[in-house]
Amino acid sequence: MNQLEFYKDCQEELVKLIGKENATSIISGAAYLLVDGSGDFAQNYFINPILQNIYTPYQFSDNLYALGARKIGVTTLPPIGCMPFIITKFGYHSNKCVETINNVALDFNKKLNLTTENLIKKLPGVKLVIFDIYQPLYELIIRPSDYGFFEARKGCCGTGLLEVATLCNKISIGTCADASKYVFWDSFHPTEATNKILMDHLIPAATSLLYSNQTVR
Repeated sequence: MNQLEFYKDCQEELVKLIGKENATSIISGAAYLLVDGSGDFAQNYFINPILQNIYTPYQFSDNLYALGARKIGVTTLPPIGCMPFIITKFGYHSNKCVETINNVALDFNKKLNLTTENLIKKLPGVKLVIFDIYQPLYELIIRPSDYGFFEARKGCCGTGLLEVATLCNKISIGTCADASKYVFWDSFHPTEATNKILMDHLIPAATSLLYSNQTVR
């Protein structure tokens, strides 16, 4: 919710700089990409017993949409249960995806489609496009060799099983020599090579958001 407050602050600053009429034109004409992603679950909900006692995963995934936007792209959740960190922590000595956690992502993505349909009915001037991250990334993870990768169970950095973000860099002990052969950079984030494949997959959805009146799922 803090991000929504930051967005309001940006709107106010824009009005101060160029006036309300010009600011409104920019705000309504801009394209917005909303990402309520795997970090909210894997690095927050699933490792926070306080949140688990207060919310179900499904209640935790509500309330996505922002203020003032007319062109909105929303990414689905990726297959969280296939991330190295999640398999290491919740896989119980298995190297397979944790399907119970993937099911949370799938449920969230279904809600996203329903919310999109409802918003289109309520707000006829809104263009909404869903960017499907789940399926293409899942296919990369379960069949990495089909896409030129040889490792999807662990990341390139360090052990690739638990390290994430600032704990990872090129000189970390154990870091691979060629990250382009890995689906994940660390135990959580995809490599540049993976992101390129995902972005190529999302180009039609991005084109629809910018140039079409259709809703893409």
